[in-house]
Amino acid sequence: MPRAGPLTGPGPPSGIGGPRARRPLVGRALLERVLAGRAEPSVTHIESVPARLGTTAQWPEWAPDLLVSRLRARGIDAPWAHQRQAADLAWSGRSVVISTGTASGKSLAYQLPVLTALLDDERATALYIAPTKALAADQLRSLRSLALTSVRAACYDGDTPREERDWVRAHSRLILTNPDMLHASILPAHARWSSTLRRLRYVVIDECHTYRGVFGSHVAHVLRRLRRICSRYGAEPVFVLASATSSDPAVAASRLTGVVVEAVDVDSSPRSATTFAMWEPPLTRLTGENGAPVRRSASSEAADLLADLVVCGARTLTFVRSRRGAETVARATQRALGEAAPRLASRVAAYRAGYLAEDRRALERKLMDGTLLGVAATNALELGVDISGLDAVLLVGFPGTIASVWQQAGRAGRAGRDALAIFIARDDPLDTYLVHHPDAVFGRPVEATVLDPDNPYVLGPQLQCAAAELPITDDDLPMFGGPAAELLADLVRRGALRHRPNGWYWTARDRPTLDLRGTGGEPIGVVERDTGRLLGTVDADASHRTVHAGAVYLHQGTSYVVDRLDLDDRAAIVHAEEPDWTTQSREVTDLRVVEAIRERSLPDVTLGYGVVDVTSKVSSFLRRRIGSGEVIDETPLDLPERQLRTRAVWYTVSAAALERADIAWADLPGAAHAAEHAAIGLLPLVATCDRWDIGGVSTAQHEDTGLPTVFVFDGHPGGAGFAARGYDAVNVWLDSTRRAIAACECESGCPSCVQSPKCGNGNEPLDKAAAIRLLDVVGAALR
Repeated sequence: MPRAGPLTGPGPPSGIGGPRARRPLVGRALLERVLAGRAEPSVTHIESVPARLGTTAQWPEWAPDLLVSRLRARGIDAPWAHQRQAADLAWSGRSVVISTGTASGKSLAYQLPVLTALLDDERATALYIAPTKALAADQLRSLRSLALTSVRAACYDGDTPREERDWVRAHSRLILTNPDMLHASILPAHARWSSTLRRLRYVVIDECHTYRGVFGSHVAHVLRRLRRICSRYGAEPVFVLASATSSDPAVAASRLTGVVVEAVDVDSSPRSATTFAMWEPPLTRLTGENGAPVRRSASSEAADLLADLVVCGARTLTFVRSRRGAETVARATQRALGEAAPRLASRVAAYRAGYLAEDRRALERKLMDGTLLGVAATNALELGVDISGLDAVLLVGFPGTIASVWQQAGRAGRAGRDALAIFIARDDPLDTYLVHHPDAVFGRPVEATVLDPDNPYVLGPQLQCAAAELPITDDDLPMFGGPAAELLADLVRRGALRHRPNGWYWTARDRPTLDLRGTGGEPIGVVERDTGRLLGTVDADASHRTVHAGAVYLHQGTSYVVDRLDLDDRAAIVHAEEPDWTTQSREVTDLRVVEAIRERSLPDVTLGYGVVDVTSKVSSFLRRRIGSGEVIDETPLDLPERQLRTRAVWYTVSAAALERADIAWADLPGAAHAAEHAAIGLLPLVATCDRWDIGGVSTAQHEDTGLPTVFVFDGHPGGAGFAARGYDAVNVWLDSTRRAIAACECESGCPSCVQSPKCGNGNEPLDKAAAIRLLDVVGAALR
């Protein structure tokens, strides 16, 4: 693994007031310019990703001359070998997933067979499904640039004006939409879409790796509902899926669609050389909870780096996890540039979901034509929007998967120039682990996508939606799989469905209400106090954490503070305010084991996975200073307990093993608590989840096991597959957890290793040293 060499800058440091480079710097030279003159080195590792030459193939003989000539006119002389392979499979009628890197031309792999089918048969139709409006709009621009007028490509999403929707339904032959519109608008009104559905030749699912967890499980059933309705109209479309590089793409794509899918995963496109730096913000003089050291915030570091890169003339995209984070980084960068380089301040902007459609399109144009030099964005710009000519990408915190790390980093260098990518660690166990163990990013395959279509809390509501569209027959049951028959019987008992000899019927006059991104329960409306305006909704399960009294709520760039949460009226009342602090909720949790589904008994250690009942209560919230992360105060809350039946992974340790590891009984609660927090933080390394998707409980003697036990559970009803993945990958997961704690430079625990931002016990007790010894015991038993 190459390590960083001497980091001496070419000439005086740039800073934000330093001289502009006469020639645009790229790659390693750009990094050295940014680093020059910095008092404290923050780079823990530099990886040099070499350039790669491309391998082309001949145009397929089945592609019409008109299409080939238009593609050549766009500058595509020949397809890459992987594009041709995937296109041939799709044209032959076999569903295929193309799983290759960013900027590898996955779009051409679907455009060749789909556009050929539409040009050959003027009655044929196709459906393109994207996870974001930005990606669909970008694909529409690409399709329209080919000037194939008979294709009549059009978007059908939340931005489509009402008066245009009828035209799209009646005339468009290539419809670009998203899972939400397919679920809520197209499938319930399938009779009005019958001319499209009966002639549907292809369904394209772009960025399919983003469909994971509960949302991915819902999308899997939306696609099964689509297949079922198409079948009733006599169509069997071929699925063409595009994915970032991932583990077992064929298995994941087959689980998502319910059909057999073949994979094309050898990338034959060229790639620019990339300098990839791992960056750890320095410790500050501030102290956090229980006197723990606090690092400078990743967003503050990102704003400084973005300002430096803009001054260097580098077109830079900064990926931030949250909408608020994107706005914060952009504003801080503008302020920094306004002091020393005011001409450049106007060339920095934020980009995120929630903007009006015309504002998003204007920002995309400005970034593409170079008017903007710096953009702070949420993942809306991660997903395939064709923005070329970027020099650098900043990743503020782990984006959830290794696949997304490479997807985001791959946005730089698209015009053939060397690229720079910098990963900036947040004050978080997983981020700390990655910057000190770069092999976890550069030396291992990317993870598999985790979803669970058999989750009864997902499948049950989806069966109701399906029955409302068309009665469910016995022949449909294999398509939905899992416990469908059992769930249908339960829905009949509850009066939601009626069973007749020829199938199951929806009984209500109104169609079912189901949010694909929610986990059940009527949502909470967020209402502005002074106007009564409904700003948005929050999922019922998330409302206690996100819109409790005193919480900061962000809506389309405006901050609001919650006055009160009225659970009876399902409303959070808010007022506009721009505080200089953010809020983080804390909750206390209890857990009971309902059923152990899988178990491994080892010497001194038992590993388990199964069904659990979780009782949780949001007990308080912290106010943290924006920028520094300093804790201002903690405020108690009086909210009711919530019940959750879900899945968990757990381990127990024998008393004899603890004695040999020199863990006294008095130290055990702190050891287990610290190990639990760190394990929650590191599970996203092996499962495609966020730490806020999961929870944990630890105890010196659990009533169901009789032993010291650490639990980590899915935070969604019925589970989301994350705990199951933790059980399967337990060796890598817990070994990485132990390494992350040991690598942290703090003495007794901090947010970078064993403190949790949502701990309802005030991060007490925590024993960092004993947690390492506890994980040594578990690791020795697992090896």
